[in-house]
Amino acid sequence: MRQTGFLWLLLVAVTANAQQKTYDIRSFGAKADGKTINTKAIQKAIDKASVSGGMVLIPKGQFVTGVLTLRSNVTLSLASDAVLLGSTNRLDYGPQNAMPLLMAEGQHDIGIVGTGTIDGQGEALLKDLYDKLKAGTMQDAEWQTPNPWHQVRPSEENRPKIIGFLRCTGVTVKGITLKHALDWVEEYKSCSDVTIDSIRVESNTFWNNDGIDLVDCKNVRLTNSFFDADDDGICLKSEDRNDSCDNIVVNHCTVRSSASAIKLGTAARGGFHHITISDVRVYDTYRSAVALECVDGGRMEDVDVHDIHATNTGNAIFIRLGHRNRDSVYSIVRRLRIAHVSVEVPAGKPDAGYPMEGPPVPFEHNIFPSSIVGLPGHPVEDVVLEDIAVTYPGGGTRLVNAGPVPENPSDYPEFSMFGELPAWGLYVRHANGVTLKNVTLTAKTPDYRPTCVFDETKF
Repeated sequence: MRQTGFLWLLLVAVTANAQQKTYDIRSFGAKADGKTINTKAIQKAIDKASVSGGMVLIPKGQFVTGVLTLRSNVTLSLASDAVLLGSTNRLDYGPQNAMPLLMAEGQHDIGIVGTGTIDGQGEALLKDLYDKLKAGTMQDAEWQTPNPWHQVRPSEENRPKIIGFLRCTGVTVKGITLKHALDWVEEYKSCSDVTIDSIRVESNTFWNNDGIDLVDCKNVRLTNSFFDADDDGICLKSEDRNDSCDNIVVNHCTVRSSASAIKLGTAARGGFHHITISDVRVYDTYRSAVALECVDGGRMEDVDVHDIHATNTGNAIFIRLGHRNRDSVYSIVRRLRIAHVSVEVPAGKPDAGYPMEGPPVPFEHNIFPSSIVGLPGHPVEDVVLEDIAVTYPGGGTRLVNAGPVPENPSDYPEFSMFGELPAWGLYVRHANGVTLKNVTLTAKTPDYRPTCVFDETKF
């Protein structure tokens, strides 16, 4: 009886799969000339496929489009040599806050698969945005105001992402290449049961080009993927005090970044729980190979990062508990394990020569060490560093920016936030339960500072 029931369910599944129809966008009037705006034609195909579920095919060729909305039970499939080009008219993404090129909200069982490319055409789109801002046909309160890094640029709200999925379940993104976004390349926010596999991201067009952002997501597997991004490569965020990133696995990826390669935070309002990141290669990265930052009142617990190999990377490990939020809730950071990590820190700027380099540190400094830093009365707790090997250039011959190390509780978290640090290899302050196992720190040339400094730290 059980076997008969199983066979019946299998037959239903096979039949349902066999009945899944493919909808070629050319049948709905789409033209592969690299000029025609195909938004209506492609959206018609998506809407038709959503009636009973199906595959929407982007065939070989260059298809320009504005914003597309994915529907439940629809998979967008990009054939080999298919290129989906984002419109270079900023108004095609909405008159005010920019919508993503591919968006979905509250949908289930959606996907983007294949071996084709989605190109946001960020450079041309940026030119159009600037033209409209200068002409006064669009508004942006930030575009002429320097930010803390003395950069002038349009606000993130005015620059479209390529993918933006909100509150979706059963998401699959596989095989595709994503290029030239004008903001975060892809954002998955409050999504669950997400599989991202074998994708390639190449986006150095402009500031804030995170390779991928998982925001308050649950049950995610990110595997076998490549990221070359101007901003953080693989980034987990928590923007909702009542939500968090839970049960996320990242494995077998490669990252190049003009910010940090692997980053939890900066937004950390709810928190991060049961995160496993392993087998990641990092190269030519400006900031940290691993940055774990909880500074907005959230909880970071049970994070396991292991088997990370980084070359030409500005910093190895940065762990920070801060207090940027204006209420009385303090962040909690505990039960972190970082193991089997090797990092080579250069003397020069690791991302020199890339299209959008990270902003230089605005003060004279020696090489920055790895650091674990909490706050008075709010220590980082239960951290294990195991089988760590970091090679530094050394070369510090004199004290730069002398003085006590500031607390800076509300500053933006990054490894240079405290100015000159009193150690060249590892600096730890306000931490309880720190365990070091087989940690090797090497300076190629002498540095006047001690290898390690531990302030208000309990082992």
